[in-house]
Amino acid sequence: MIGVVGGGIAGLATAHRLQQHGHDVQVFEASDQIGGLAAVYDTAGDPVEKFYHHLSASEETIIDLIEELGLGDDLVWPIGKNAYYMEGTVHPMDKPWEILAFPYMSAYDKFRLTMLTQEIDVRGGVPKFDTYETLEDFEDVPIEEFLLEHTSRGVYEGFFEPLLDAKFGSRKGDVSAAWLLGRIKFRGERDLLRGEPLGYLKGGFGQLLDALVESVGRENITTNARVEEVGIENGAVENLTVAVSSSATADDETERTAAEAEADGGREASGSGAEQSDGGVTTETHDTDGVVVAAMPNVLEALTGYECDIDFQGAVCALVTMEESLTDTYWLNIGHDAPFGALIEHTNYVPPENYGGDHLLYVASYIQDYEEDLWQMDDDEVEDRWLGHIEEMFPDWDRSQVKQFRLAKNPRAAPIYERGYLDMVVPYDLADEVAEGVYYAGMASRAQYPERSLNGGIVAGYECADRIAGRKEVIRPE
Repeated sequence: MIGVVGGGIAGLATAHRLQQHGHDVQVFEASDQIGGLAAVYDTAGDPVEKFYHHLSASEETIIDLIEELGLGDDLVWPIGKNAYYMEGTVHPMDKPWEILAFPYMSAYDKFRLTMLTQEIDVRGGVPKFDTYETLEDFEDVPIEEFLLEHTSRGVYEGFFEPLLDAKFGSRKGDVSAAWLLGRIKFRGERDLLRGEPLGYLKGGFGQLLDALVESVGRENITTNARVEEVGIENGAVENLTVAVSSSATADDETERTAAEAEADGGREASGSGAEQSDGGVTTETHDTDGVVVAAMPNVLEALTGYECDIDFQGAVCALVTMEESLTDTYWLNIGHDAPFGALIEHTNYVPPENYGGDHLLYVASYIQDYEEDLWQMDDDEVEDRWLGHIEEMFPDWDRSQVKQFRLAKNPRAAPIYERGYLDMVVPYDLADEVAEGVYYAGMASRAQYPERSLNGGIVAGYECADRIAGRKEVIRPE
């Protein structure tokens, strides 16, 4: 049996792939809900993600998995309209003439920005088309230095600097140009006349989680199950110790008592033992041939002692349910000192009819320090501050439109892609660093560079599963 620590998209993808290779798998999720950052809220219609999600056409692995799991007909590609809010005005930024009308850059600045987004190096007056092919060439270059050399000061100050302030705050000076170029490549599928098509699953990405759970088997997934120890003997993984709450479930609807968990055939097959402890928690020991940690690197360190030097950002994200639309834009970047980084109006991308006619708005911000006011505030304080600022930005709107305000926080939502990042990624196979049979598929893996994504989680899970199986070829189901 292979034990998988973490029931997010990476953990479920790992288990799915391992089963295709013929391995028995058990997934252990410490919280009461699978999905991690892809977990969902209920609405008046379809479930919706707690943290906003969409796909780019370049994310081929997740698109292939969606097809494989029979959800291909539900994958749609609406246009996600982008705009920039500056000094009280929303400036559309999708079509060439909209960008040309943006008043905060000169015509020359816009030309240099366009060339960069098309990955054309025009320094020296002779266009070059291969300068930006290898991201690693820019791994140690600060973003500001890169933009001043490859575009112009107007592009940096009039376009990128406010976005970098919102994304990385006090850490923006540490971030590498490789991250920015990776974002350009990642989001490069743009229709010049219509805008950028972004992929979304009808019914939400919870559908993908449900399909993965069905594929892996509910009997092979336990929530409220915290892996507390990885047993290592003679340089190899021997077992896992798991603390399972008596309310552990394979999904949100099926309760499993401690007695049922102990009697479960899958656990007997894996050689588990169980011991009841105080507080309704059962401690189980599972014999295992390997463990894949599909969680944050702090979990890997707690279980194995492996230290990762990558710093992470926290995220605070509200889902605001409204009676009416706020704007006609999907993704609105904020070009002034606001208490949030972006306004993402989901129902300008997916029709409000999918959510019982309600309009759904994400309000999002990153934090770099857990002492920041935003992280310390309670939900009511965040709601009052954020909605008050939206009222200032849009005088014709007021919070009486709001039917519900739900706030999600995650202390490690994204890495800070600082210079030298690639030297800090955690290897997939940790045989040399920790012990034979220890693998890592979490957000600090190579698959999540230069930007983290659902696709990266799936790639990381596949990479670990394929290494466990001893082969690298892509599996195609019959």
